[in-house]
Amino acid sequence: MAEKTRCGICDRTFKDLDGFLAHNKAKHPEKVPKERNPLPIRKIRNWSILFAVIGIIVLGIFWGTSGIKTLPPTDMQGHIESSPASHVLREPMSIAVQKHMLEHSDGTGRPGVVINYNCNDYMCEEGLIENLEQFGYEFGYVYVAPFKNMDAKIALTELGKIEVLEEYDENLIRTFIEEG
Repeated sequence: MAEKTRCGICDRTFKDLDGFLAHNKAKHPEKVPKERNPLPIRKIRNWSILFAVIGIIVLGIFWGTSGIKTLPPTDMQGHIESSPASHVLREPMSIAVQKHMLEHSDGTGRPGVVINYNCNDYMCEEGLIENLEQFGYEFGYVYVAPFKNMDAKIALTELGKIEVLEEYDENLIRTFIEEG
C-alpha cells in the first residue's frame, strides 16, 4: 500500500506523493521550488543573427552613400517657376529655384549661371565671397549664393554643366560664364 502524505499547512492528507505535489502547486505555490528554465539558446542565436544582418545592412548603406558628393543641380527636372530676390544672395537658394535659373535667368531670357560657394566646411580666403558676388552684379544672368554641405568650395553650374573649384580663379570663372 502507498504511503499517505500530509500537508503541514492546511492539515490535509493525500494518498500519494503526486496528489500532495499537485495540491502544493495549486494551493501553496510559494512553497513549491521554482523550476529554472534553461537559457533559450535558439532564441538568443536567432536574435543575434538578425541584429548582425541588420547591422551589416545599415553599415553597407552608410558606406555606399558616404562616397556620394553633394553638388548643385545641373538639370531642370523638378524646378519651380520662381526667381530669387536678387542675383546675389547671402542665404542658400533652394534647389528648385536654382534649377529654374538654369533654365532661364529672371524667368525670361537666356539660361542662367549659378555660382555656389561653401565657406562653412572650407577655408575661404579673405574677399572670396565679395569677388564671387561681383560676377552677379556684372552679368545679368549670373546668381551667387552659399550652398550648405556642398562637397566643394566653389561650384559653377549652367544647364547640363558643372565646374568645381577648390580655389578662386577669376579667368576660369569668367570663361565659364561667357562661354555658356
